[in-house]
Amino acid sequence: MTQQLIGGVGTPPQTRLSPPQQVLKYAAVVLLAASGLIIFAFQLLPLGYPLLAASIVCGFIAARALGRDLSLIASGVLIMSLVPITTDISWEHMTLMGAAMIAAIAVPYLGSRYLFRDHAVRFPIRTGMKWTRFEWGWLIAVVVLGYLILPFYMIRTGVYMNWPAADDASSIGRLFLGTNALDIWDELFFICTVFALLRRHYPDAVAMVAQAVLFTSFLWELGFTAWGPLLIFPFALVQAYTFKLTKSLSYVVTVHLLFDFILFLVLLHAHDRNVVPIFFY
Repeated sequence: MTQQLIGGVGTPPQTRLSPPQQVLKYAAVVLLAASGLIIFAFQLLPLGYPLLAASIVCGFIAARALGRDLSLIASGVLIMSLVPITTDISWEHMTLMGAAMIAAIAVPYLGSRYLFRDHAVRFPIRTGMKWTRFEWGWLIAVVVLGYLILPFYMIRTGVYMNWPAADDASSIGRLFLGTNALDIWDELFFICTVFALLRRHYPDAVAMVAQAVLFTSFLWELGFTAWGPLLIFPFALVQAYTFKLTKSLSYVVTVHLLFDFILFLVLLHAHDRNVVPIFFY
């Protein structure tokens, strides 16, 4: 019971699966990851939706609890696929995408808590555990790594052009707001929802890789193209592993916010090299 209360990682009642059910169980997670890649990265919705549906069907055939959890994840993927996922920082787009992001979190959460009544999706902000010296050290390391990697990636590849230039107080504020809101949403959905639900049925390594594929595919559509997946995929794996160890949403969000604060500064500098001239690339 304690495991379920911290981090939403409790496991459902286990039943012995036959070999064909085991095959379908793993086919389900492969189809889920493939559907995210097709829907977000390649934006081939007519192909991605059947793969997403097939994942749920395979899950239900393998085990009812798996099918239910996959349907919760699929609901979030489906909702986000219905809106343009771009870096447009107009109030109209931010409102539209923000509403979809809220729904993509709320539907799995409410479905888990009130429809399926297992409360498997949780957002553990206060765990009662102090951050260790290593965890404080990792926060510093994240800032250093962001400073060394992000300017080189964003400017050398020209990927920064996927973001609009923020050259006045209003646009800078909206860029900052949008970047931070997306950071928090990434952890709420990909870690506290997708990863937490998948690890109820699969080994942690499988759950980590599947959520990392979805995470990377989503950010590719957002604008992290070129060799961005070589950066995002390991980051997503590390975030999932960090959540596994700390069971703390507040910690993984802090990591993400620090990393993307460097991204925010890099974007300002990339569009106007006289702004925040502190980077080397």
